[in-house]
Amino acid sequence: MRIAALSLISLLTAASLPAQLMPPNAAGVTLGHIHLIVKDVDAQTRFLVDMLGGTALMNGKLTEVQFPGVYILLRQGDSTGPNETAVVDHFGFIIKDLPPLVEKWKAAGLKVTQSALSRDHNQAYVTGPEGTHIEVFGDPDLPTPVMMDHIHYYLSPQDVKPLQAWYAKMFGLEPSTRESVSRPGNFMATDLLPGRANLSIAAIPATATGVKRGPTKGHLIDHIGFEVKGLDAFCKKLQAEGVEFEGPVRESANAPHLKTAFLTDPWGTRIELTEGLAPAK
Repeated sequence: MRIAALSLISLLTAASLPAQLMPPNAAGVTLGHIHLIVKDVDAQTRFLVDMLGGTALMNGKLTEVQFPGVYILLRQGDSTGPNETAVVDHFGFIIKDLPPLVEKWKAAGLKVTQSALSRDHNQAYVTGPEGTHIEVFGDPDLPTPVMMDHIHYYLSPQDVKPLQAWYAKMFGLEPSTRESVSRPGNFMATDLLPGRANLSIAAIPATATGVKRGPTKGHLIDHIGFEVKGLDAFCKKLQAEGVEFEGPVRESANAPHLKTAFLTDPWGTRIELTEGLAPAK
């Protein structure tokens, strides 16, 4: 699933695209990072850099791959299971010139999935090391080679509206609904950040795949992250709404000038709130 690229681009200047996250919403929240647990950090970094156009950097002890609109953080470890068993299934990017990149992935022996309809709409899935599953969309009008697009949740139909309402209430995200271009008529998703990188929610009953999805903690995508202005005050506001945190706001031991706090949404998605995620200059 994807949002219209022009509406996303309008929030960024050409000069800022390579270096910063998207502007925060009225609640002071923007997408910050996606955190992967991988056995081979170097292999995953090479995939994200060489095959998708990210920029590798170190933020203190943190290994990060930077894309316009998001950081992918990599931690060495053994995940407890594939994302096909977690509520967060995959994430996606917009690519300026997708067809030659698809050929590059195939030549490198990567698994690339495209249906006839998705090829018409310039869309594909690519699978990297350790089953990292990424959806991509082509957009020749993109002002940069790659940009963050979405994080995709898979939920039972009855959970879609409640999750949408929860994220709107807690993080000021804006609900909207649209149909998938790749599977029209039978696949709905809900975008929670229209006009910028979005959370897409697919309503797929567990019986459709035979897979029971659970919490993200310990999986390949261990958690997602929001960057927040005024983290201490924001966390107090969430606590007043009944949100339970794993612990207090703390200074990170892994990166300078970084404060963090962890919580889990009611459907099992682990979320890290950060302030000061960008590496110090």
